Amino acid sequence: MTGQENCIRATRQATKRAASAMSVLASQQPFTKKRSVLGEISSNVVAAPKKSECGASKRVKKAVVTKKTDDAFGSSIDVDGDSNDPQMCAAYASDIYQYLRNMEIETKRRPLANYIEKVQKDVTANMRAILVDWLVEVALEYKLHSDTLYLTVSYIDRYLSVNVLNRKKLQLLGVSSMLIASKYEEINPPHVDDFCDITDNTYSREEVVKMEADVLKSLKFEMGNPTVKTFLRKYNSVAQETQKTPSLKLQFLGYYLAELSLLDYECIKFLPSLVAASVIFLAKITIDSKMHPWTSALQQYSGYRPSDLKECVLIIQDLQLRKRGSSLTAIREKYAHHELKNVSELTSPEIPVCFFADIKEYY
Repeated sequence: MTGQENCIRATRQATKRAASAMSVLASQQPFTKKRSVLGEISSNVVAAPKKSECGASKRVKKAVVTKKTDDAFGSSIDVDGDSNDPQMCAAYASDIYQYLRNMEIETKRRPLANYIEKVQKDVTANMRAILVDWLVEVALEYKLHSDTLYLTVSYIDRYLSVNVLNRKKLQLLGVSSMLIASKYEEINPPHVDDFCDITDNTYSREEVVKMEADVLKSLKFEMGNPTVKTFLRKYNSVAQETQKTPSLKLQFLGYYLAELSLLDYECIKFLPSLVAASVIFLAKITIDSKMHPWTSALQQYSGYRPSDLKECVLIIQDLQLRKRGSSLTAIREKYAHHELKNVSELTSPEIPVCFFADIKEYY
């Protein structure tokens, strides 16, 4: 058996272990926090949602478990098939990657980097962060895929980039966006009534449906776009290509840091691929602070140099160290589980300035 086949087999086993850990977490008792009305929250105070007895609606059926790959880029992360399986896209992996990189820069798929300053009059960055933190809980409660969460936040930002919204409707925008993302990503998406229930019936069925239509019109029905998670899958594979046994800790830490980036309004200005690259950079330095986190392979595949990542890495590190969004706990609690290696408890050291320098000796 060749070294490449060993790598493929090891990565396949690691992916299955990761899926098993996530399944255990999903099977635990759902969150039971009260769905706060964001319109009642002060624009300059970050508050956590209050507790309640309401849980996930019984109408939500368990999704049918199907086999699928964790990535669509190539054979190095083949999950259920042979490395020569044409469905693994190995023959045109680079073409797919380039297509996604071209798609992420399309204006119609990108939110305005400063829409809160330029467009919004009643919505603040703090309120957006509170909404995203709450949506993380909703996604956990309904056992939604993380891809659904990323698309939801993307829809929210794109909608707010072109529509002025009253803060009292911000939560309505959140659930309507998640409804659309669920229909796009999930096998059995929650019903409209489920999203009414999750807000303690703050909004009627008609209001949710109407907002859903407004969001779709604002998106011009362009619902598919690459997210941080899309690129993170590939970069995680590249970062571990020389390891005999891929690290689940690095994988889960990457997922954790990527979701933290969703909270911060400052991260909107970065392309999803750059955020994903920054996440891998910070995850690697968190696990091994003595080794330079960037490699020639990562630079080649991502197209980013360490200096390109510096600003984004430092923002995400502030989130990791609780210098930003310290009162937003949903993501931190989500990854504070043994099955996910307790990655939310890890901290990173001060990053040496030389690690951000484009010096060939580091490669």
